Amino acid sequence: MADQLPEIELEDRGSKGRYVLRGPGGAEAEMTFTKIGEHQLIIDHTEVPDVFRGQGAGLRLVTRAVEDARAAGKKIIPLCPFANAQFRRHPEWADVLKH
Repeated sequence: MADQLPEIELEDRGSKGRYVLRGPGGAEAEMTFTKIGEHQLIIDHTEVPDVFRGQGAGLRLVTRAVEDARAAGKKIIPLCPFANAQFRRHPEWADVLKH
């Protein structure tokens, strides 16, 4: 059984930010975003180091962004290829997808 993944942390730096999972030895899985105004954000990059592979870390990061966007009434533009692919696999996220 795989170890429980750590909690996702949100680092908000004004117009930019990231969701991060911190792992052993300082490894970080991250998904970065850029805010566009008050109601939209662009997911621009997702990176998952090998130590997190096979644990669903990337999906967890995108899911957290979707949950936060939904709660805040925001829309997401998934420019990152990984995030874009996840949106295609999860039609239930259509309410936060910017068309």
